[in-house]
Amino acid sequence: QVRLVESGGGLAQPGGSLRLSCTASGRIFGVEDMAWYRQAPGKQRELVAGITRQGITNIIESVKGRFTISRDNAQNTVFLQMDGLKPEDTAVYYCWAQLVWPRILDVYWGQGTQVTVSS
Repeated sequence: QVRLVESGGGLAQPGGSLRLSCTASGRIFGVEDMAWYRQAPGKQRELVAGITRQGITNIIESVKGRFTISRDNAQNTVFLQMDGLKPEDTAVYYCWAQLVWPRILDVYWGQGTQVTVSS
């Protein structure tokens, strides 16, 4: 069974750090773009950061300079390093990935991991 497994969420104080990980597991031929989204209570899900297989990244303005996205292609894993956390970063964070097989490309979502920033 193919799935995305996330880890690393939790509680952090303002100014603190957390590191999220997401690994694609199962019978996978390849992984193309990967990304992190988040959804705060009462708000729509938004893209936080994305990264191509070649390592080209994009990141939203509100987290630039604080969050870093990276990946390990050999492990089919994407990371989100979150530094300088603010209360407004509180949300459920979801991993997203394009998984490929011969002549097939499909999009998968992780189950979500809660990030809470509070003193």
